[in-house]
Amino acid sequence: MSNQYFTRETLSFLSELANNNNRDWFNDHKTMYESVARTPALQFIEDIAGDLALISPHFLALPKKVGGSLMRVYRDTRFGKDKRPYKTNIGIQFRHEAGKDVHAPGFYMHIEPGECFVGVGIWRPDSDALSKIRQRIDEKREHWLNAINDSTFSRNFDLRGESLSRPPRGYDKTHPLLADLKRKDFIAITPLEDNEVLSPALMKTVINRFHAGDQYMRFLCNALELRY
Repeated sequence: MSNQYFTRETLSFLSELANNNNRDWFNDHKTMYESVARTPALQFIEDIAGDLALISPHFLALPKKVGGSLMRVYRDTRFGKDKRPYKTNIGIQFRHEAGKDVHAPGFYMHIEPGECFVGVGIWRPDSDALSKIRQRIDEKREHWLNAINDSTFSRNFDLRGESLSRPPRGYDKTHPLLADLKRKDFIAITPLEDNEVLSPALMKTVINRFHAGDQYMRFLCNALELRY
């Protein structure tokens, strides 16, 4: 399916929100948010569901205003110094059916002027999940290297996120995969140009990037004993 979901007005709205990140401005422009951001995002989620299921039927595309694949525009300001009330991007996470929050394995799309990208993996897994992933890397070293060195994956994605400064407990500093074992995030990112986001071919582009992350996602799901 070819369809233009997002427009220059989408990116302009996000830029203006970044410059006017306050409740009065957002309330005055809430209709614009609905028309150029939330509504097309929900349509994108609905339309991509079938193709996503062909990659894995265990990742959910839920076109719901609350509690679905579209992430909230409202920031959680309770625990940080940054008290800006709104996110200045459109975040869409296609989370594994077993996941309860953003820390579950997922496919992701991020729309922000000049900073758009597609992501795969798992962000800030809890200690139990992190231990399972590290154990799998250690025990299935060849599988891990095949996943991250796959030509399609490595051509499209870069591994990102934070790492420990020292080896994790139970692993020697001479371990050949120490850099990967030290990871606290197992996310991989591939950039999207703004023009790709505005193109009628966006869904095809995103699905192709998700396909490129297939082997990597399969490894993580196997590590966590999740169906893929």
